[in-house]
Amino acid sequence: MFPVDIHMGDFKCLNAIVNNESWLWHLHFGHLNFQSLENLSKRNLVNGLPHIHHPDQLCEACLFGKNHRIPFVKEPWRAKFPLELVHTNVCGLINISSVGGNKYFLTFIDVFSMKTWIYVLKSKDEVFHCFKIFKAFVERESDRQIKMVHSDGGGEYKSNEFKRHCEELGLQHNIICPYTPQHNGVAERKNRTIMDMARSMLRAKGMPNYFWTEAVTCAVYLINRSPTRSVPNTTPIEAWSEFKPNVQHLKVFESITYAHVPKAARSKSDDKAVKNIFIGYKHGGYKLYNPMTKNVIVSRDVTFVEDEEWQ
Repeated sequence: MFPVDIHMGDFKCLNAIVNNESWLWHLHFGHLNFQSLENLSKRNLVNGLPHIHHPDQLCEACLFGKNHRIPFVKEPWRAKFPLELVHTNVCGLINISSVGGNKYFLTFIDVFSMKTWIYVLKSKDEVFHCFKIFKAFVERESDRQIKMVHSDGGGEYKSNEFKRHCEELGLQHNIICPYTPQHNGVAERKNRTIMDMARSMLRAKGMPNYFWTEAVTCAVYLINRSPTRSVPNTTPIEAWSEFKPNVQHLKVFESITYAHVPKAARSKSDDKAVKNIFIGYKHGGYKLYNPMTKNVIVSRDVTFVEDEEWQ
Protein backbone atom coordinates (compact mmCIF):
# COMPACT_ATOMS: atom_id res chain seq x y z
CA MET A 1 0.00 0.00 0.00
CA PHE A 2 1.26 3.45 -0.88
CA PRO A 3 -0.21 6.80 0.26
CA VAL A 4 -1.49 8.84 -2.67
CA ASP A 5 -1.80 12.63 -2.55
CA ILE A 6 -4.82 13.52 -4.68
CA HIS A 7 -4.71 17.24 -3.87
CA MET A 8 -5.13 19.00 -7.23
CA GLY A 9 -4.57 22.60 -6.12
CA ASP A 10 -6.96 25.55 -6.42
CA PHE A 11 -8.25 26.30 -9.90
CA LYS A 12 -8.26 29.98 -10.74
CA CYS A 13 -11.63 29.81 -12.47
CA LEU A 14 -13.30 28.05 -9.54
CA ASN A 15 -12.05 30.63 -7.07
CA ALA A 16 -13.29 33.47 -9.23
CA ILE A 17 -16.81 32.34 -10.12
CA VAL A 18 -18.43 34.23 -7.25
CA ASN A 19 -17.33 37.67 -8.41
CA ASN A 20 -16.44 37.19 -12.09
CA GLU A 21 -19.30 36.50 -14.50
CA SER A 22 -16.96 35.73 -17.43
CA TRP A 23 -15.36 32.87 -15.49
CA LEU A 24 -18.78 31.56 -14.61
CA TRP A 25 -19.82 31.41 -18.27
CA HIS A 26 -16.51 29.72 -19.09
CA LEU A 27 -17.66 26.94 -16.75
CA HIS A 28 -21.23 27.00 -18.07
CA PHE A 29 -19.90 26.26 -21.56
CA GLY A 30 -17.75 23.35 -20.38
CA HIS A 31 -14.47 25.31 -20.38
CA LEU A 32 -15.02 26.77 -23.83
CA ASN A 33 -12.13 29.06 -24.77
CA PHE A 34 -12.68 32.75 -24.06
CA GLN A 35 -12.18 33.81 -27.68
CA SER A 36 -15.18 31.72 -28.68
CA LEU A 37 -17.19 33.08 -25.74
CA GLU A 38 -16.36 36.63 -26.78
CA ASN A 39 -17.47 35.90 -30.37
CA LEU A 40 -20.78 34.53 -29.10
CA SER A 41 -21.33 37.67 -27.06
CA LYS A 42 -20.13 40.33 -29.53
CA ARG A 43 -21.96 38.88 -32.54
CA ASN A 44 -25.16 38.10 -30.60
CA LEU A 45 -25.09 34.51 -31.77
CA VAL A 46 -27.09 33.39 -28.72
CA ASN A 47 -29.60 34.97 -26.37
CA GLY A 48 -28.99 35.43 -22.66
CA LEU A 49 -25.20 35.71 -22.75
CA PRO A 50 -23.79 38.90 -21.18
CA HIS A 51 -20.66 40.74 -22.32
CA ILE A 52 -17.65 38.47 -21.90
CA HIS A 53 -14.27 39.82 -20.88
CA HIS A 54 -11.16 37.69 -21.30
CA PRO A 55 -9.54 37.50 -17.85
CA ASP A 56 -5.81 37.65 -17.30
CA GLN A 57 -5.70 34.47 -15.21
CA LEU A 58 -5.20 31.02 -16.64
CA CYS A 59 -7.62 28.17 -16.09
CA GLU A 60 -5.62 25.36 -14.53
CA ALA A 61 -8.28 22.82 -15.43
CA CYS A 62 -7.86 23.78 -19.08
CA LEU A 63 -4.08 23.53 -18.79
CA PHE A 64 -4.42 19.94 -17.59
CA GLY A 65 -7.28 18.94 -19.85
CA LYS A 66 -6.43 20.73 -23.12
CA ASN A 67 -2.66 20.97 -23.11
CA HIS A 68 -1.22 20.55 -26.59
CA ARG A 69 2.11 20.72 -28.33
CA ILE A 70 3.60 24.01 -29.46
CA PRO A 71 3.08 24.45 -33.24
CA PHE A 72 6.06 23.62 -35.43
CA VAL A 73 7.20 26.72 -37.28
CA LYS A 74 8.58 26.06 -40.73
CA GLU A 75 12.18 27.14 -40.89
CA PRO A 76 12.77 29.95 -43.41
CA TRP A 77 16.34 28.74 -43.94
CA ARG A 78 17.14 26.86 -47.13
CA ALA A 79 20.30 25.26 -48.40
CA LYS A 80 22.28 27.52 -50.72
CA PHE A 81 24.23 24.82 -52.52
CA PRO A 82 24.09 21.03 -53.10
CA LEU A 83 24.91 18.78 -50.13
CA GLU A 84 24.82 21.62 -47.63
CA LEU A 85 22.07 19.68 -45.87
CA VAL A 86 20.93 16.09 -46.45
CA HIS A 87 17.83 14.62 -44.81
CA THR A 88 17.63 10.87 -44.32
CA ASN A 89 15.08 8.41 -42.98
CA VAL A 90 14.29 4.69 -42.92
CA CYS A 91 10.83 3.50 -43.97
CA GLY A 92 9.67 0.16 -42.59
CA LEU A 93 9.23 -2.45 -41.26
CA ILE A 94 7.15 -3.21 -44.37
CA ASN A 95 4.84 -6.13 -43.65
CA ILE A 96 5.50 -7.90 -46.96
CA SER A 97 9.06 -8.90 -47.84
CA SER A 98 10.15 -8.19 -51.37
CA VAL A 99 11.29 -10.79 -53.89
CA GLY A 100 14.84 -10.26 -52.62
CA GLY A 101 13.86 -10.40 -48.94
CA ASN A 102 14.02 -6.65 -48.30
CA LYS A 103 11.86 -5.14 -45.55
CA TYR A 104 12.96 -1.48 -45.45
CA PHE A 105 14.04 1.31 -47.72
CA LEU A 106 16.39 4.17 -46.92
CA THR A 107 16.19 7.63 -48.49
CA PHE A 108 18.59 10.55 -48.72
CA ILE A 109 17.28 13.95 -49.85
CA ASP A 110 19.50 16.84 -50.85
CA VAL A 111 17.60 19.88 -49.53
CA PHE A 112 19.03 22.26 -52.13
CA SER A 113 17.78 20.33 -55.15
CA MET A 114 15.28 17.98 -53.42
CA LYS A 115 16.79 15.12 -55.40
CA THR A 116 16.25 11.75 -53.70
CA TRP A 117 18.38 8.62 -53.54
CA ILE A 118 16.94 5.30 -52.36
CA TYR A 119 18.44 2.06 -51.03
CA VAL A 120 16.44 -1.09 -50.18
CA LEU A 121 17.49 -2.93 -47.03
CA LYS A 122 17.02 -6.31 -45.43
CA SER A 123 17.70 -4.85 -41.98
CA LYS A 124 18.46 -1.49 -40.38
CA ASP A 125 22.01 -2.65 -39.72
CA GLU A 126 22.77 -1.80 -43.36
CA VAL A 127 22.07 1.95 -42.92
CA PHE A 128 25.63 2.96 -42.04
CA HIS A 129 27.10 0.98 -44.93
CA CYS A 130 24.61 2.56 -47.36
CA PHE A 131 25.39 6.02 -45.98
CA LYS A 132 29.08 5.56 -46.77
CA ILE A 133 28.24 4.38 -50.30
CA PHE A 134 25.86 7.32 -50.82
CA LYS A 135 28.36 9.85 -49.46
CA ALA A 136 31.19 8.63 -51.69
CA PHE A 137 28.95 8.60 -54.78
CA VAL A 138 27.32 12.04 -54.45
CA GLU A 139 30.52 13.78 -53.39
CA ARG A 140 32.40 12.44 -56.39
CA GLU A 141 29.48 13.23 -58.72
CA SER A 142 29.02 16.81 -57.49
CA ASP A 143 32.63 17.59 -56.53
CA ARG A 144 31.26 18.85 -53.19
CA GLN A 145 31.19 17.51 -49.65
CA ILE A 146 28.22 16.86 -47.40
CA LYS A 147 28.11 19.51 -44.68
CA MET A 148 25.18 18.40 -42.51
CA VAL A 149 23.04 15.29 -42.14
CA HIS A 150 19.60 15.46 -40.51
CA SER A 151 17.94 12.31 -39.17
CA ASP A 152 15.66 10.97 -36.46
CA GLY A 153 17.00 9.34 -33.33
CA GLY A 154 16.72 5.75 -34.48
CA GLY A 155 19.37 3.38 -33.28
CA GLU A 156 20.69 2.96 -36.83
CA TYR A 157 21.75 6.64 -36.75
CA LYS A 158 22.99 6.73 -33.16
CA SER A 159 25.44 3.85 -33.37
CA ASN A 160 29.01 4.47 -32.21
CA GLU A 161 30.40 3.77 -35.69
CA PHE A 162 28.05 6.31 -37.29
CA LYS A 163 28.93 8.91 -34.65
CA ARG A 164 32.67 8.23 -34.93
CA HIS A 165 32.56 8.39 -38.73
CA CYS A 166 30.89 11.82 -38.67
CA GLU A 167 33.34 13.12 -36.07
CA GLU A 168 36.36 11.95 -38.05
CA LEU A 169 35.10 13.72 -41.18
CA GLY A 170 33.96 16.88 -39.39
CA LEU A 171 30.42 16.14 -40.58
CA GLN A 172 27.62 17.72 -38.56
CA HIS A 173 24.90 15.21 -37.69
CA ASN A 174 21.66 16.72 -36.40
CA ILE A 175 19.39 14.27 -34.56
CA ILE A 176 15.84 15.44 -33.91
CA CYS A 177 14.17 15.46 -30.49
CA PRO A 178 12.38 12.23 -29.51
CA TYR A 179 8.76 11.85 -30.68
CA THR A 180 8.96 14.84 -33.03
CA PRO A 181 8.86 13.43 -36.58
CA GLN A 182 7.79 16.95 -37.69
CA HIS A 183 11.41 18.03 -37.28
CA ASN A 184 12.35 15.50 -39.94
CA GLY A 185 9.40 16.48 -42.12
CA VAL A 186 11.34 16.59 -45.39
CA ALA A 187 12.22 12.90 -45.21
CA GLU A 188 8.90 11.85 -43.64
CA ARG A 189 6.86 13.54 -46.39
CA LYS A 190 9.13 12.16 -49.09
CA ASN A 191 8.71 8.60 -47.83
CA ARG A 192 4.94 9.05 -47.74
CA THR A 193 4.95 10.35 -51.31
CA ILE A 194 7.08 7.41 -52.45
CA MET A 195 4.80 4.84 -50.80
CA ASP A 196 1.64 6.48 -52.15
CA MET A 197 3.01 6.40 -55.69
CA ALA A 198 4.26 2.83 -55.32
CA ARG A 199 0.89 1.57 -54.08
CA SER A 200 -0.88 3.30 -56.96
CA MET A 201 1.42 1.77 -59.57
CA LEU A 202 1.09 -1.73 -58.12
CA ARG A 203 -2.68 -1.40 -57.88
CA ALA A 204 -3.08 -0.15 -61.45
CA LYS A 205 -1.66 -3.33 -62.96
CA GLY A 206 -2.81 -5.76 -60.27
CA MET A 207 0.72 -6.87 -59.41
CA PRO A 208 1.60 -8.61 -56.12
CA ASN A 209 2.73 -6.35 -53.28
CA TYR A 210 6.06 -8.15 -53.00
CA PHE A 211 7.16 -6.06 -56.00
CA TRP A 212 7.19 -3.00 -53.68
CA THR A 213 10.97 -2.58 -53.94
CA GLU A 214 10.76 -2.19 -57.71
CA ALA A 215 7.80 0.18 -57.26
CA VAL A 216 9.49 2.48 -54.73
CA THR A 217 12.70 2.58 -56.76
CA CYS A 218 10.74 3.49 -59.89
CA ALA A 219 8.77 6.08 -57.89
CA VAL A 220 11.96 7.85 -56.85
CA TYR A 221 13.17 7.85 -60.46
CA LEU A 222 9.94 9.59 -61.47
CA ILE A 223 9.81 11.96 -58.48
CA ASN A 224 13.28 13.26 -59.38
CA ARG A 225 11.84 14.22 -62.77
CA SER A 226 8.65 15.79 -61.39
CA PRO A 227 7.99 19.35 -60.17
CA THR A 228 8.13 20.22 -56.48
CA ARG A 229 7.08 23.36 -54.63
CA SER A 230 10.38 23.39 -52.74
CA VAL A 231 12.34 23.97 -55.97
CA PRO A 232 10.14 26.11 -58.24
CA ASN A 233 10.40 26.23 -62.03
CA THR A 234 12.62 23.18 -62.31
CA THR A 235 12.88 19.51 -61.39
CA PRO A 236 15.08 18.00 -58.68
CA ILE A 237 17.33 16.30 -61.20
CA GLU A 238 17.93 19.55 -63.08
CA ALA A 239 18.53 21.48 -59.85
CA TRP A 240 21.13 18.86 -58.91
CA SER A 241 22.90 18.36 -62.23
CA GLU A 242 21.93 21.56 -64.15
CA PHE A 243 20.78 19.25 -66.93
CA LYS A 244 17.16 19.21 -68.13
CA PRO A 245 15.96 15.57 -68.19
CA ASN A 246 14.36 13.93 -71.20
CA VAL A 247 11.24 11.94 -70.37
CA GLN A 248 10.37 10.48 -73.78
CA HIS A 249 11.57 7.06 -72.61
CA LEU A 250 9.08 6.81 -69.72
CA LYS A 251 6.67 3.88 -69.87
CA VAL A 252 3.76 2.57 -67.80
CA PHE A 253 5.11 0.66 -64.82
CA GLU A 254 4.63 -3.13 -65.06
CA SER A 255 3.58 -3.08 -68.69
CA ILE A 256 3.96 -6.17 -70.84
CA THR A 257 7.18 -6.04 -72.87
CA TYR A 258 8.94 -8.00 -75.59
CA ALA A 259 12.71 -7.76 -75.20
CA HIS A 260 14.97 -8.47 -78.16
CA VAL A 261 17.22 -11.50 -77.73
CA PRO A 262 20.70 -10.79 -79.14
CA LYS A 263 21.89 -13.05 -81.92
CA ALA A 264 24.73 -14.36 -79.77
CA ALA A 265 22.24 -15.55 -77.13
CA ARG A 266 19.94 -17.62 -79.39
CA SER A 267 20.00 -20.25 -82.08
CA LYS A 268 18.45 -19.82 -85.52
CA SER A 269 15.24 -21.56 -84.47
CA ASP A 270 14.77 -19.61 -81.21
CA ASP A 271 12.36 -16.71 -80.80
CA LYS A 272 13.93 -13.30 -81.35
CA ALA A 273 12.08 -11.78 -78.37
CA VAL A 274 11.08 -12.83 -74.87
CA LYS A 275 8.01 -11.69 -72.98
CA ASN A 276 8.62 -9.85 -69.69
CA ILE A 277 7.19 -7.29 -67.28
CA PHE A 278 8.65 -3.80 -67.06
CA ILE A 279 9.70 -3.07 -63.45
CA GLY A 280 12.00 -0.04 -63.67
CA TYR A 281 14.81 1.92 -65.26
CA LYS A 282 18.49 1.08 -65.03
CA HIS A 283 21.70 2.11 -66.77
CA GLY A 284 20.02 3.74 -69.75
CA GLY A 285 17.78 0.74 -70.33
CA TYR A 286 14.70 -0.96 -68.93
CA LYS A 287 14.64 -3.41 -66.05
CA LEU A 288 12.50 -6.43 -66.98
CA TYR A 289 11.18 -9.36 -64.97
CA ASN A 290 10.25 -12.75 -66.38
CA PRO A 291 7.62 -14.32 -64.09
CA MET A 292 8.15 -17.75 -65.65
CA THR A 293 11.89 -18.00 -65.08
CA LYS A 294 12.05 -15.47 -62.15
CA ASN A 295 14.97 -13.80 -63.92
CA VAL A 296 15.59 -10.03 -64.19
CA ILE A 297 17.34 -8.54 -67.21
CA VAL A 298 18.21 -5.03 -68.40
CA SER A 299 17.60 -4.22 -72.05
CA ARG A 300 17.25 -1.16 -74.26
CA ASP A 301 15.73 -3.03 -77.21
CA VAL A 302 12.20 -3.39 -75.88
CA THR A 303 8.71 -3.24 -77.41
CA PHE A 304 5.99 -2.15 -74.95
CA VAL A 305 2.32 -3.08 -74.79
CA GLU A 306 1.26 -0.54 -72.17
CA ASP A 307 -2.46 -1.27 -72.15
CA GLU A 308 -2.10 -4.90 -71.11
CA GLU A 309 -1.28 -6.58 -67.84
CA TRP A 310 0.16 -9.97 -67.00
CA GLN A 311 -2.37 -12.77 -66.53
